[in-house]
Amino acid sequence: MKVLFVGAEALPFVSTGGLGDVMGSLPAALKREEDMDLRVVIPLYQSVSEKYREKMTKVAEFGVQLSWRNQNCTLWSYDLDGVIYYFIDNSYYFTRGNLYGNFDDGERFAFFCMAVMEMMPRIGFFPDILHAHDWQSALTVIYLRTKYNWLEEYRSIRTIYTIHNIEYQGIYDFAILGDVFGLSDYEHSIVEYNGLINLTKGAIVCCDKLSTVSRRYAEEIQTDYYASGLQYVLRMYSGKITGIVNGIDTDYYNPGNDPDILVNYGVSDAEKGKADNKAELQRLFGLPESPSVPVIAMVSRLASHKGFDLVRYAMERILEKPVQFVLLGTGESGLEAFFESVARLHPDRVGVMFAFNKALSKQIYAGADLFLMPSKSEPCGLAQMIASRYGAIPIVREVGGLYDTIHAFDPTTGTGNGVTFYSYDAMDMLDAVHRALNLYEDRESWAVLRRNAMEMDFSWNASAKQYLSLYHQFF
Repeated sequence: MKVLFVGAEALPFVSTGGLGDVMGSLPAALKREEDMDLRVVIPLYQSVSEKYREKMTKVAEFGVQLSWRNQNCTLWSYDLDGVIYYFIDNSYYFTRGNLYGNFDDGERFAFFCMAVMEMMPRIGFFPDILHAHDWQSALTVIYLRTKYNWLEEYRSIRTIYTIHNIEYQGIYDFAILGDVFGLSDYEHSIVEYNGLINLTKGAIVCCDKLSTVSRRYAEEIQTDYYASGLQYVLRMYSGKITGIVNGIDTDYYNPGNDPDILVNYGVSDAEKGKADNKAELQRLFGLPESPSVPVIAMVSRLASHKGFDLVRYAMERILEKPVQFVLLGTGESGLEAFFESVARLHPDRVGVMFAFNKALSKQIYAGADLFLMPSKSEPCGLAQMIASRYGAIPIVREVGGLYDTIHAFDPTTGTGNGVTFYSYDAMDMLDAVHRALNLYEDRESWAVLRRNAMEMDFSWNASAKQYLSLYHQFF
């Protein structure tokens, strides 16, 4: 079987979030499960490190015709754990200070998608399955069905389109349909939604299979509340939809040998390991070293849909309990200002750092007792799985991938791996926090709960098996 992953980012080369984790981890997991020719293609951004660039091999150089433009493309390759990664290189489009948020993102990723289609004959690789991820790669699915389907080599390619976050759809004015995307009036109806170009809608229509990053999210995006306006087309094509929960890299996130935490530990010695790392965490955030005081942590982008409005409302009530609170993340200026003011008011109870720091995030997972994720929406979520692996008990809202991965602990039966609440309501979240703190005081139940959390298998193995099952539906 030959599979081509297409997306905007991939670890370890470049990543801003969950998409990069999937593009970097899932291909290797698939190859471990089944011998296949699996390749990945992403843009060659300015931020890709020189340590990777110097080991890349130049594969081809060719022109890419998109509407009236004819831009040069250089194709590079890099072998990582038996997976070939291709890089689409064009300095005009990808030598930028940031991956996204440019005025011409539509044109940039249209070029990328057309370059992916044009690279296939140059490398002699026509996949059995083209697996496109999020709106930046949606046009590969659309171009395959509208521009290349008449060519023999492309005709048998099957497509899977994965939605990582339905909020980002690739929406543009129809004035650029031909000028930027190179689509004709005949393709108008394929990409039209609510009077605008919607690239995600076009990929939903054109793909053979549609997947999301959790089972629950596959159901949610067909409802008015979660679909960000696409509920009607998603219901129309509901027969295509499958939900598969993401995994995490259990080698990278492993408290047993993690070089980024103070003391390594496993399930058998978690009590001492967590205590030592907790003291280090308290030192790092300038908090009193109090072994018996539970530490509640958040590692997140500071965005309202992550549930921070609930946290703002309930913060003083949370701090009525003998707890410490640590936060790592960057985002909305209003949220940063709020947490900065809380830290000033409670310097011995609250520590905040506004940064993106993976090494520090792992020390937080290792040192925290509780990990709060009260998201309004969460397609999959990785932090709750990472926190579990490090023995920081997740407190989550039952939404998206949080619902699929974290289950309420029952002290009577000893089952469950976290604390959950259902309604998007600050008082419901506060109740969940209080229930978690009560469990913390019950050391016998707490030890069982922590063991359950740490022993959960959140590796890519299970996800890879489900994707393989989806692939095999074509053959």
